[in-house]
Formats: sequence, C-alpha cells, structure tokens
Amino acid sequence: MSEVKVIAPGSTIGILGGGQLGRMMALAGTNLGYRFVTLEPTPDSPCGQVTDQITASYSDKLAARELASRSDVITYEFENVDSEVAALLEDLSYVPQGSRLLYTTQHRIREKKAIEAAGVPVAPYREIRSVEELREAVENLGIPSVLKTAMGGYDGKGQWVIRSAEEITEAYETLSKAGTELVLEKFIRFDKELSVVAARSPRGEIKTFPVAENIHVDNILHASIVPARIDDSIQEEAERLAARIAESLEAVGLLAVELFLTENGELYVNELAPRPHNSGHYTMEACKTSQFEQHVRAICNLPLGDTSLLSPVVMVNVLGEHLDEVVQGLLSGAWIQGNDHDPAPAVVPKVHLYGKSGSAAKRKMGHINLLCDNVQEGMNFIQQTKIWRNQQK
Repeated sequence: MSEVKVIAPGSTIGILGGGQLGRMMALAGTNLGYRFVTLEPTPDSPCGQVTDQITASYSDKLAARELASRSDVITYEFENVDSEVAALLEDLSYVPQGSRLLYTTQHRIREKKAIEAAGVPVAPYREIRSVEELREAVENLGIPSVLKTAMGGYDGKGQWVIRSAEEITEAYETLSKAGTELVLEKFIRFDKELSVVAARSPRGEIKTFPVAENIHVDNILHASIVPARIDDSIQEEAERLAARIAESLEAVGLLAVELFLTENGELYVNELAPRPHNSGHYTMEACKTSQFEQHVRAICNLPLGDTSLLSPVVMVNVLGEHLDEVVQGLLSGAWIQGNDHDPAPAVVPKVHLYGKSGSAAKRKMGHINLLCDNVQEGMNFIQQTKIWRNQQK
C-alpha cells in the first residue's frame, strides 16, 4: 500500500472517470475545501461540468502524467479502469486505493476468492474453461444457474441464467466471445437483495452506512429502501460482513458490498464495487454524512463522518424514459405543494440530475431521494406519480 499521509483541504483531488459518481464526489468534496480535476474521454462530462477536465483516453500516458502532476491524490469513480493505468498513476502520484483492489474486484473469480479468504460466504461457483466443464458444473450446481463473464458486464450484461440443459452450448458460445474467463454460480433463491457501503481510511478506521434494500427491474437498480425491511440482527450481520471484507482487502475509500438474503436468513455476498455506489445515493440527504463526502474523507485520511440515518428514504433511479416527466414535475412544483387536506407533503423529493448530454432508455440520467416518515410512503409516491409505471417489479 502507498504511504499513509493526510491530504488537507485546499489540495487537488484527481478523479479517473468523469461520470455522475465523480460529479457528486466533486460537489461534496468542494464543500470541504478541495479542488478537483477529472480525466475523461467524453467532452463536457457530468464531472467535467462542475470541475476541470482533461479530455483524453484513459490509456493516454501523457494525459495520465498531466493528471498526476495536477493532483495531490488520485481516486477513481468506476472499477473498470485498466489496473495497469492505476499502477502507472501510483508511480506518478499518490493513489491510496492502489491498483491491487481494482485488480481483485474487476475479475469475478479473483473477487470471490478474496471474499472467501475474508471468511465471508459467497454463492457456490465453478470456474469454466470449456463447454464440457460447463455441463459438469451445471450438473453439480443445478438448474437454474448463472453463467457470467469474469470481467466486464454491469446492469445484467455479460451473464446468462441457464434454465435448461439445452441452453448450455448457446450460453457458453455467446459469453465466451467476450474473450475472458467464465464463472458459473449457483442460483440463489433470495428473499431480498441488500447492499452495504463501507468506508475505510489508510489509518484503518472503518464505518458502514445503514443497509439498503434494493429492487432491480431488468437487471438495473430501480429503488433502494432504507431502513431495509429486515430484522435488526440481519442489519447488524450485513454491516459486520462488509466491514470484515473492507478490513481483509485493506480497502481505502468506499467499498460497496451487494448481498443476497435468503428466506431462512442466510447472507451471501454477490459482488463488490470499490467506489461510491448507486445504492448509496440515499445517503446524500438521509444520512449525517453522504457516501461521497465519506469517500473524500477516507482517501484524504481525514476522520470518517457519522453515518447515522436522519430520515427514512427511498432512492429511485431516473432512467432516460423517465427524464421528461421528472423535469416537468420539478418545473411545476406539484411535488412540494401538498394539498388542501394535507399542506405538508408526506414525501419530500430531492432531485439529482447528472447533466448527461444524451438521454436514452435504460440509461441512468439521475435519481430522486424520497425523504419520508416511513418507507411505504416513499413506495406509494413512486406508484402514484406513474412516472415509473413500467418499472414496477
């Protein structure tokens, strides 16, 4: 790991990646007095709209050197960064997250082995190198089972749920075109999908945010519900597992841990993400410290902030197909006016739009944090506005 030091306010934080996570990180860190610069190939990126941008490919070594020369500390906002680029930046600047965690988490097999080494359960799996191995693994793990590429893929891409033996050859031939290893996972019949965002600083301090209960539609996160509708014992265990993984991997910054909860109360880790996470967006208004401020605090080795929940909240994603109606709701003020019978609205929507240049169906364009007295009110708001009428599970 890189040397341990404190990066004081007034310093410049370099961000590898210019998407919405970098944007919200920069907005939170600016309040603490930090400056930012991002390296991103897309002009006028969401992050570049609020901070300086170096417009160049991630593999551009001259651009990497410029980022390093302008930054006192460097972080990344998505995990599919080339770990070799991160290693180069380690040589040129201070990257407290390092490249080792990237190397681990961007490869599903390495990630699963690291989670197991931390003493945390994952779904049973098999490494797949041939269609014959896949047939044998399906026989062992059962149907349905999930074939995934070891690298790449997000929001459900790069995976195939095998529901019959007749699909095995097609699934293997399709996913093997990605040119990476494959892994077959036992299909976990879960009761809920959960996630925990943990933060760890170079000094070894660890704090976890409250567990989010996540609802996915078409393999894309639709809503995160906090507090999660689970027993306190499950909440405590999920946070404990997340902290254990962060400690075992010597993570710096944020580590999002996605879990499956079965009907009999078992928890299995599904995936990790070494960065701010979509399911942690609720923290922006609902917690004493947001995940984005916490990430800045962690990589700069400041004391970590209080993660206590201030209000029940439902975070709902705004995809391309929802954007126009969300903007109209924002412009009209209808969401904040209440009515004659109840002048104080039961739900207070906090809108976050990312400034992306092109809107497309299924593309994440923003999110709304629905602050409420109880999470059912937030879920009712989603249903009653009808903006997400085609997104109900």
